[in-house]
Amino acid sequence: MTAGTKALLVHLLTASGAAWAILAMLAAGERHWDVMFIWLVVALFVDGIDGPLARHYDVKKNAPIFDGVLLDLIVDYLTYVFVPAYALFKSGLLPGWTGWFAIIVITFASAMYFADTRMKTRDCSFSGFPACWNMVVLVLFALHPAWWVTMVAVTLLAVAMFVPMKFIHPTRTKRWRAVNLPVSVAWLGFAGWAAFVNFHPESWSFWGLAITSVWLFLAGGLQQLVYGPDG
Repeated sequence: MTAGTKALLVHLLTASGAAWAILAMLAAGERHWDVMFIWLVVALFVDGIDGPLARHYDVKKNAPIFDGVLLDLIVDYLTYVFVPAYALFKSGLLPGWTGWFAIIVITFASAMYFADTRMKTRDCSFSGFPACWNMVVLVLFALHPAWWVTMVAVTLLAVAMFVPMKFIHPTRTKRWRAVNLPVSVAWLGFAGWAAFVNFHPESWSFWGLAITSVWLFLAGGLQQLVYGPDG
């Protein structure tokens, strides 16, 4: 198999995220939340491996006809933002006007964030909350907090996208990767488990989700605090 073919296959793997997104959207339309999140977890797994593969097979050199960065952003907006925002609106976690407010804030602010040239820091972390609404909404489904807690969380995270606080990239941020990568894999496992049991309130997956989510949310800020904003 030629280098060009291998690089093209990586692009196709990235593009498959759009298929997982539409399958998740169809499940959300039927309110099959467990199925929807399983597709989103699959998409998140693909997103986690396609970047390292793209760098390994040097897609910019070997398959330059496709812009891998743009393709990844398109797919990420669907799976990280659009489908989760729709699910949050349809779920009833935010009643009345609060649901409308949330989906407008999430989709609008995330579009601006994805176009922000300051999105990445020098150590390949994210500057500001990286619009991982798929992860946020899954945790909200699992914990099912009061509507005002969900509303506050959505508002603060939308603002946090434009605050110069670091958020780690599980595979590209080198510092603490030996911890961050396994925690990210564990989060995927707990997320899949929670979806598989249809968010049963007695599932131990909730504890795993809570612990891993707190670490992934705070790890970048801790690095920034210890090593400084440019560390």
